Amino acid sequence: MEDDAGVGAVRGDLADFRDGTFHAPVVGVQHVINAVPRTPVSWPHQVGTIPPQAACFQDRAEVARLTSALAGGGAAVVTQAAPAGVVVGLGGVGKTQLAAHYARTAWQVGDLDVLVWTTATSADEIRSGYARAAAELLGTDPGDTTRAADLFLAWLQPKAGQGTCRWLVVLDDLNVPHDLNGLWPPPSPTGRTLITTRRQDAALTTGRHLIPVGVFTPAESLAYLTSALPAHMEQPDRLAALADDLGHLPLALSQAAAYLTDTGVTPADYRQMLADRTTALRAPDALPDGQQLAVATTWSVSIERADELAPAGLARPLLQLAAFMDANGIPATVLTSPPARVYLARHRTRPDVPAPEPARPPTVVTQDQEEVPERDVLTALSALRRLSLIQHTPTTPQTAVRVHQLVQRATRDALTPDQHDQTARIAADALLASWPEIERDTGLGQALRANSDALAAHAADALYRLDAHQVLFRTGTSLGEAGHVTGAIAYWQNLLAAAKRHWGPDHPDTLRTRGRLLRWQAAAGDRSGAAGAYAVLLRDMTSALGADHPDTLRTHGALVWWQGWAGDMSGAARASAALLQDMIRVLGADHPDTLRTHATLAWWRGQTGDPAGAAATYAEVLGGRLRILGPDHPDTLRTRSYLAWWQGWAGDPEGSAAASAALLRDMTRVLGPDHPDSLRTRNNLHFMEGKAGNTDDAVRGFERLLPDLARVLGTDHPDTVAARGDLACFQMR
Repeated sequence: MEDDAGVGAVRGDLADFRDGTFHAPVVGVQHVINAVPRTPVSWPHQVGTIPPQAACFQDRAEVARLTSALAGGGAAVVTQAAPAGVVVGLGGVGKTQLAAHYARTAWQVGDLDVLVWTTATSADEIRSGYARAAAELLGTDPGDTTRAADLFLAWLQPKAGQGTCRWLVVLDDLNVPHDLNGLWPPPSPTGRTLITTRRQDAALTTGRHLIPVGVFTPAESLAYLTSALPAHMEQPDRLAALADDLGHLPLALSQAAAYLTDTGVTPADYRQMLADRTTALRAPDALPDGQQLAVATTWSVSIERADELAPAGLARPLLQLAAFMDANGIPATVLTSPPARVYLARHRTRPDVPAPEPARPPTVVTQDQEEVPERDVLTALSALRRLSLIQHTPTTPQTAVRVHQLVQRATRDALTPDQHDQTARIAADALLASWPEIERDTGLGQALRANSDALAAHAADALYRLDAHQVLFRTGTSLGEAGHVTGAIAYWQNLLAAAKRHWGPDHPDTLRTRGRLLRWQAAAGDRSGAAGAYAVLLRDMTSALGADHPDTLRTHGALVWWQGWAGDMSGAARASAALLQDMIRVLGADHPDTLRTHATLAWWRGQTGDPAGAAATYAEVLGGRLRILGPDHPDTLRTRSYLAWWQGWAGDPEGSAAASAALLRDMTRVLGPDHPDSLRTRNNLHFMEGKAGNTDDAVRGFERLLPDLARVLGTDHPDTVAARGDLACFQMR
């Protein structure tokens, strides 16, 4: 007994391994201690259990890409590195199933001598899997996992004169890249390594085959649901709609199908549950295909990991902001805007400090509030991307960040009601802060509108709390000014209905929404109807707000404008002159609304037979707008356009055409070539060219203009119709 505990005891790390037997070194008296005898297995041999194939498995394009990436590795080229594949994707896209399909197929067709499948959620798990392989393949005692793992990796290393072994090592669900430090299978001409992970760190992907795995295609989703739900196979449209609502995420589709099968709920009813923000994502009591987590909790570990990465504590609140926006693309400027950076500073979490219950953040960001540096926001985006929680493409800034809609849903559902509404308001602040006053970039304008629509769909009540968030008005104005008049009308109609529900008919925001709706209805051609509707709105505003309220005065100005277009031009001229005095008294001579009324007076002077007077009045307005707004403001540019127009009708069409040509260069620079005002200036230029006698130039100009008008504004837009009429007139001359 004393010998056993003393001289005869041998440390495992001093033992020498030969032929599957441990030999003790000489220590005083030589003892040889044999480990428990193990007989190495013969090939072919599989270590570990491949997960069973999921029911209704879909043979996806990624299967072929994975097979191609890991092909080759002939024994004749000794120096060839082992093909290594890294299967990367969001949790729930089916990475493990794809790897299992590849491994199972390679094994069944006889392409492998040794297959090792092991879980890779930690370095200890990887070592244990390697130790198990060493025990079975080498007869090694697996008790010392570190030594056994080293022996297995050494055995995989190609050696001169060694028989050929075609091996595949699958490391499933790697969580932390550095867990593989010292544990990478060695390069070998006959070996392959396959890793599944949510991580996209360069340490994993550099120099290796990266196989990104996304969601199902619509066709794959429909095939899956048709197979999983045979009772509903006669309803392909409903199944396709359900797949769209679930974002074609394989995990979500399988759990939804199991839930429908277990409960008898129809696809239509399940879609209603998804649409209800107060209802959590539903999962069956027993998860299918051996799944461990419901959809709602699938990404919790990834979020925790991302929040631990530098800059610590920013990934989670950043994902919370992104969860309220458009899943198909969030402009980079939104997430780096001052309101977003203030929010991140206030709600930053740290791994070692519990997140505080957030106080209600102010809607308006003040200068003295702490902001997270923009570089930290970009680094936090990188952390979310590395964990496959987002896609981040800086080269497309209009849609730089994409988030799966169910990741968004799970993130929103984790917020308390107060946190939900507060975060939604901050998201609205961030959108508004990043919205340029002049939308030269049509792609950015479209993306901002899509994000605003998504925000309203996720958190409409929060945007109507007490009063309307201004992003709602900015969205509708952007839609109309981009030339989408029909869409603008529909938008304002929906907003008006919501305003009446939330605040009632006499609330200032309800009245303001009525005015915006009338503006675009009139722009669509309903001029006489607009005048009557504005008269009713003016009466209601005067009653609710008073005659001198800025909104009342602004509505009065719109009424005067459309009064003239309805046919009463002389009355519009007189009313404009009277209203101008009220505007000067209440707002001052240089107020933008006062200048707008002054411009209205100029227009109706020209229409009532005084084009020279109209040009002179527009010159006065231009001076004010240059002084107050600057030369590149849209109102300033628009005033130059009207001035040039009346200059032509006052007897100087050549000068008008020259002024319009110079204006067009400035408008194209400031607003872009497709802005409605730029297109309108082109129309005026060609009209005045024709009026000056340059008929051929006018015809060619209108022929080039019409396709652009139809593309941007539509074939039935009043400006397109007017341009066709002008072209026809000049063609007949």
